[in-house]
Amino acid sequence: MNEKKVKPMAIDIGISDADRKKIAEGLSTLLADSYTLYLMTHNFHWNVTGPQFNSLHNMFMTQYTEQWNALDIVAERIRALGFPAPGTYKEFVKLASIKEVEGVPKATDMIRHLVAAQEATARTARKLFPVVDEANDQPTADVLTQRIDVHEKTAWMLRSLLEE
Repeated sequence: MNEKKVKPMAIDIGISDADRKKIAEGLSTLLADSYTLYLMTHNFHWNVTGPQFNSLHNMFMTQYTEQWNALDIVAERIRALGFPAPGTYKEFVKLASIKEVEGVPKATDMIRHLVAAQEATARTARKLFPVVDEANDQPTADVLTQRIDVHEKTAWMLRSLLEE
């Protein structure tokens, strides 16, 4: 069978190939952190116990649902830039700055882990801004701004639970 390979169309959106690649790599790291945070939050939702069970169970569900929806936004931006989005545990573990939590921590420790993971995800998004600004990539800047806002606000709300 003699099938012709169709060459993909060049992407000409006003961002160089090299900049699109750097941005996609940064977004892939953000996606890995976001997925790891999603999984951690969902795990804690399932396994939280103690006097704050109901409020934490519901709060974690709200957070992991928001996080789940954000995964698509980040992955689709990577695709719009012309690169494949990472989508396996193996890739996420390699790319993520957040480490998985072993076992089932106490509720207060779950909150501490989530604060750290929310803040780490915000830092990952923020690190990409210089490349995005230099490339004049407003759509990615918009995604980053929205994600940073959510992660910083969520970290603040979680930290508030730890105060006396």
